[in-house]
Amino acid sequence: MKILKNLIIFIIGGSAYYLIEILYDGSSHYSMAIVGGLSFLIGGLLNEKTSKLSVKKQALIITIVILALEYITGCIVNKRLGLNVWDYSDMLCNLHGQICLRFALIWFFIFSPLIIWLDDYLRHILFKEHKPPSIIQVYKELLKFKL
Repeated sequence: MKILKNLIIFIIGGSAYYLIEILYDGSSHYSMAIVGGLSFLIGGLLNEKTSKLSVKKQALIITIVILALEYITGCIVNKRLGLNVWDYSDMLCNLHGQICLRFALIWFFIFSPLIIWLDDYLRHILFKEHKPPSIIQVYKELLKFKL
């Protein structure tokens, strides 16, 4: 049952990532569905394992994992296979044109908290697991500053 749950989460995450790419850029590559599925699945599993951590710390860990997945995929798909699916070489603070600061910030502030909430929400709706906090509560905790 756990494998089936994870497969469902992978498919939903991969489909969502692929759709976001299409809406944002007008096109995508199947490798992005794989990266999206893995990002969503791993992000959700990390959320389960690190749920006692603050949303900020969870979002940071998830963002690092996503950036690692995108970097590795980019090195394989873009550099090794020469498919040139994306190139961030002209963007500020990029690493070999495969990841960049702009998208790292988007992952941290927008998509990592969304993964934390959506994974919990889907597991609640689909598999009758614990009820998650509201999406607003997740973002409030992310943006909370302690002095």
